[in-house]
Order: sequence, then C-alpha cells, then structure tokens
Amino acid sequence: MAKLILTHEVTGLGAPGDVVEVKDGYARNFLVPRGLATAWSKGAEKDVTAIRKARKAREIATLDEARAARDSLQSKPVVVRAKTGAGGRLFGAITTTDIAAAVTEAGASVDKRKIEIAQPIKATGEHKVSVRLHPEVAATLTVKVVSA
Repeated sequence: MAKLILTHEVTGLGAPGDVVEVKDGYARNFLVPRGLATAWSKGAEKDVTAIRKARKAREIATLDEARAARDSLQSKPVVVRAKTGAGGRLFGAITTTDIAAAVTEAGASVDKRKIEIAQPIKATGEHKVSVRLHPEVAATLTVKVVSA
C-alpha cells in the first residue's frame, strides 16, 4: 500500500490535502503520473496545510451558499455553441472547460474540476451535467448545445 497526499479532488477517494492509502499500482500508474497526488513524507506533510488552506479559499463556505448557488445554476439552461456537421453531430465533444466557460458567461462561476459529465456530449440538444458545489450539495445543470 502506498501513502499519498492528494493534490486534486479524486471522485470516490478524497479531496485535495487528504492523506490516503491506495494500492501501489493505482498510485504508480494513475494518481502520480496525472498529478493528482504526491508521495507522502514527513516533509510533505507540511504541504498538506497549504493545500487545505488553498482548497478552503476556493470552496463554497456554507451549506446555505451552496444551496443558493445550486438554485441559480438549475434555474436556467447554459448555452454552449459548437461546430456541427450533418445531423447535429459535433466535431469532437463538449468538455468541462467549455461548460465552465459558458457558466461564467451566464454570470456565475464554477470550477471545471467540479463538473461531472456522465456520457460524452457529442450532439446538439439538451444534456444533463452534474456539478459538485459542496460535499453535501450537487446541482444538475442543463447544457443546451447549439450549432455555431
């Protein structure tokens, strides 16, 4: 078992600053090469406080703020423009970066790492996307993909 410090949120494992123990192969082949975690050591333990402090600054502080943000996000669909081919098929797919940019244009702000796309968005129309605003609050965002 490998002991790691998470530097990014990993669904089902933990949040930035958490110290976790995972199997060696998962650490060596997935988490560390993608920059999602670093090896734990006594010296690196000091970095945990800095990571947690930065996470707390970015995070929505209270449950009430998270619920208010959820209500505002769910109130209207977000429009994303993309190049399309025949039959409304996209050239490529809509990414979390595209959705985060569209939400910012609409007047709110969402970290792209908090957006979860269940299935790739590769066609025009309305699609549902989940946004984790707080550990206890998630918003279901309607993304309307239109031809550019």
